[in-house]
Amino acid sequence: MRSTSAPPLTEGGLRRVLVVLCATEIVGWGVLYYAFPVLAPAISADRGWPVSTITAAFSAGLVTSALVGIWSGRLLDRIGPRPVMTVGSLSAVPAVVGIALAPSLPLFFAAWVLAGFAMAGTLYPPAFAALTRWWGPRRVRALTVLTLVAGLASTIFAPLTAALLDPLGWRNTYLVLAVVLAVVTIPAHALGLRGRWPEPLDTTSVAGRAPREIVRSRAFVLLVPAVALGTFSAFAVVVNQVPLLLERGLSISTAAWALGLGGVGQVCGRLFYGRLDRALSVRARGVTILGLSALATALLAAVPGPTGLLIAVAMPAGAARGIFTLLQATAISDRWGAAHYGRLNGLLSAPSMVATAVAPWAGAALAATLGGYTAVFWLLAAVAALAAALVWGSVPAPRPRVAVDEAR
Repeated sequence: MRSTSAPPLTEGGLRRVLVVLCATEIVGWGVLYYAFPVLAPAISADRGWPVSTITAAFSAGLVTSALVGIWSGRLLDRIGPRPVMTVGSLSAVPAVVGIALAPSLPLFFAAWVLAGFAMAGTLYPPAFAALTRWWGPRRVRALTVLTLVAGLASTIFAPLTAALLDPLGWRNTYLVLAVVLAVVTIPAHALGLRGRWPEPLDTTSVAGRAPREIVRSRAFVLLVPAVALGTFSAFAVVVNQVPLLLERGLSISTAAWALGLGGVGQVCGRLFYGRLDRALSVRARGVTILGLSALATALLAAVPGPTGLLIAVAMPAGAARGIFTLLQATAISDRWGAAHYGRLNGLLSAPSMVATAVAPWAGAALAATLGGYTAVFWLLAAVAALAAALVWGSVPAPRPRVAVDEAR
């Protein structure tokens, strides 16, 4: 039930919520997502399970997150983020402990499924929903800050995980990370997200439409594959960029630096999203961002060298990824307002999370089929271009009754 006795959030309360979510998103993404690629080789070597099988367990968690996210988004709309994200944090701790201590492969898979349940209640979708409803018309500013800070999750937790791995081993590393999750996220969500969950601007419909009508609309039907295809292209570019650069003759350390500088571009791209939000319409903004993503991916496919130019091309590719995260976060509220954001965004995010799960191994499979990573990146550029074409038709027609924060 939505709390009606608590006072509405003051300016200080809004800042508190933002700080809490910045901290918990860093830890949540760091432990539940970015620690895995660092520890996977050690898990494989210790247990004798193929890396592909271990990755399949990780992907199972992401798919679970996508499915549970549909339900948790609807629940979040009704009762607010505090109970949803607290339960997510509480379930994350035994999930990570289970990953560390699972005595068999089926139980390892089961632990990742539980981790997927936790991801649905702790990662970006519920955080985006919380800031969209609480911050209202200023949501773009809050979402930009959140994604900028949470973008440091890999920067912090990848090297931290690697540093723990050598002296502790992969099991104890995951146990230490479980303690970090418990200490940071459980009290932060339980105590830091207190405050009245505000009523949406329209409690019975969104921009004159019921959620069920929106889901069946042409705009929503086009938006879902546009975001899913854009997500697949963006994540596949990230995980396959190093193999591409190795094909170009770069050393693995130089390729890693290029990928890291792409992360810098990602941060820079997010800084400019507010300007794009003010300068461009919803349709123009979506087409521009996905079009730039397609162009940057095509440049990675087309440029053979030298090293400096390849690194320079990696920067705009990272910027496009960074901006796309915010495009996805605001896609629902830009078109249909903040009411029922959790439910609608859960439906929007589910195929994207599946695309995220597929991306890590899809690039390698495509490279084997197409004869190398250059062809893969041309294909990924075409996928992003298709997403840009779909997003053109994803803006609903204006209606006589317009919500305050409806898409222009």
